[in-house]
Amino acid sequence: MKLAGTDRTRSTGLARLLKMRETGLIAIILVLFVAMSFASPYFLTWVNIRAMVMAFAVEGIVVVGMTVLLISGGIDLSVGSVTALAMVIAGLLFLNGVDPWLASAIAIAACTGIGALMGFFVTRIGLHHFIVSLAVMVIARGLCLLGTGGRPLGLYTLPESFKFIGQGSIGPIPVVILIFVVVVVVFDFLLRRSTPFRRVFYTGSNEKAAAYSGIRTKKVIFLTTTLCSALSGVAGVIYMARFGSAQPTFGTGMELNVIAAAVIGGASLKGGSGTILGAILGAVLLSVVSSSLALLDVSVYWQDIIRGSILLAAVTVDHYLNKKRG
Repeated sequence: MKLAGTDRTRSTGLARLLKMRETGLIAIILVLFVAMSFASPYFLTWVNIRAMVMAFAVEGIVVVGMTVLLISGGIDLSVGSVTALAMVIAGLLFLNGVDPWLASAIAIAACTGIGALMGFFVTRIGLHHFIVSLAVMVIARGLCLLGTGGRPLGLYTLPESFKFIGQGSIGPIPVVILIFVVVVVVFDFLLRRSTPFRRVFYTGSNEKAAAYSGIRTKKVIFLTTTLCSALSGVAGVIYMARFGSAQPTFGTGMELNVIAAAVIGGASLKGGSGTILGAILGAVLLSVVSSSLALLDVSVYWQDIIRGSILLAAVTVDHYLNKKRG
């Protein structure tokens, strides 16, 4: 009887594992890896693998913030513009004699303030995240172009100690990837184990019910909105160190990649569900697809069509699952 109970427990655990969104994503990624290893001799080379990881590592920090925000029921279309604004603010301050670390801290603080401002308009004024973030996206991009005159800022004199966070390595592992892993592990743990972060799920699932149960839902939404912009600021600073420049047009379209990664990973556009691990696997999938299309010499125009189709498919699945739950 004991063995039968153990077998049932194992089969139940296996069934849960197979139903997890992350399991399906891992399977798809593995299939793509196997297929591309035959399609291109360059796919499994260290150079290409490193390029793929570097491609999504910094953007993955923004994916983390977006995932938490989506779970709470919000969305942010301004992440690409805010990331660029962080680069421009830090770059301009550095060119005017401010220490790059201090300049970066000021830039991140400014991005955090932008998130807080958006949170204010959403929670106090009562505007929708979509409209507020759309307006901020345009304003932030305008500020980038205004501050630079539309031209990239060459930051050739950045000290090596600062550039290390974007270009350096510890052993064979780039520092960018280590920072990314730390951010992912910390926020994944907080979402799974921390009581304050569990309130994000309750707020996104049913804001009114959460408020009746004593959760300060407006505070939760305000903080998740602020967090998303703050992490965009962090990403902007890392990009500046990585490229040694501040580009006012950088991050155009980033919001679509970030939202796509989160939704593919299981974050619902209606709030209440999602995981950091799933969102990162979504980012990995998009990176593998992009790398595969490039190696197969697929036209850039077709690449956009394929990525858009993947996003549409992910949103359709999300809609179907929400309808089924409802």
